[in-house]
Amino acid sequence: MYEINTSSPVMMTGATGFVAGWIVKGLLDAGATVQAAVRDADNPQKTRHLREMADDSPGNIKFFKADLLLPGSYSEAMQDCCVVFHTASPFTSDVEDPQKELVDPAQLGTRNVLEQANETDSVKRVVLTSSCAAIYGDNADVAKAPGGVLTEEIWNTSSSLEHQAYSYSKTVAEKEAWKIADAQDRWKLVVINPSLVMGPGTRSKSTSESFSLMKQMGDGSMKSGAPRWGIGVVDVRDLAQAHIAAAYHPEATGRHIISGSDTDFLKLASCLLEKYGNNYPIPRKPIPKWMVWLLGPILNKNMTRKAVSLNVNIPWKADNSKSIRELGVSYRPLKTTAEDMFQQMIDSGYFDK
Repeated sequence: MYEINTSSPVMMTGATGFVAGWIVKGLLDAGATVQAAVRDADNPQKTRHLREMADDSPGNIKFFKADLLLPGSYSEAMQDCCVVFHTASPFTSDVEDPQKELVDPAQLGTRNVLEQANETDSVKRVVLTSSCAAIYGDNADVAKAPGGVLTEEIWNTSSSLEHQAYSYSKTVAEKEAWKIADAQDRWKLVVINPSLVMGPGTRSKSTSESFSLMKQMGDGSMKSGAPRWGIGVVDVRDLAQAHIAAAYHPEATGRHIISGSDTDFLKLASCLLEKYGNNYPIPRKPIPKWMVWLLGPILNKNMTRKAVSLNVNIPWKADNSKSIRELGVSYRPLKTTAEDMFQQMIDSGYFDK
């Protein structure tokens, strides 16, 4: 397969994030030195779980203060690094100004990191965490894809600042990355396109959007039912494995859909019923599309009627065969991911009993 080269350090943006935590753990366990570029390098609360992780491993972690929107901000953290992981990007749908809160950090941040790679002679490979959102905007796009299945050849053309702004931000950021990568030939860009990332975090409380979704499935918000809103789901631990393979597998190239399950909100919730259904108000039945269309925008300003029309009751399907074939990714069952995540949330006090 591949060997993790620990002779030179690697740089990680967004090291305190949900996805990055597991990548850092994998690298530290292999004995690598991780140069973590974070906004709050001086905040011991934010970095404690990573320091403890390093103490329990043969690897080493160093923290550097960096700002996504500040050109040259990654110069020190990238020094001597052979591999750069760029995972930092906002993941939220609750924004007032999509350009300022989503697009600028995603696109300009990517530009700053990759332009710094151009300035740093040691860099040989950049692994970018993009998203399946750069491939599609709504499930209606999946339905229009060849054979009704998403592949790495497809690009999102339906999202904008006004509709699915998060997906738009991921699309422009990835396009920016390819533009910069294609203009040089010293380092190689490998892109990871995950679906919705779920599973337990490397710290007890996480701010990822997927925890908000799981919380609603257990706190009674969805006790009357869940929409058949088609999604792909990947376990965060499998996603970390994909990132590390993308960094060190000699043949890794291009984009990679990383998704373990084609599912929807109701099917995801049903994975929790056997173990938790007696003690938590897990949704058990589908909410009709007309009701989601009617009430969705009232309950959640980001659930527009257009989004409901283009996503509910439309299946989500993607071809993950490239990730299995080229990166050697093996995917956990959805039930394992859901139960492990839900149990961690119970243990961390997410649900008031």
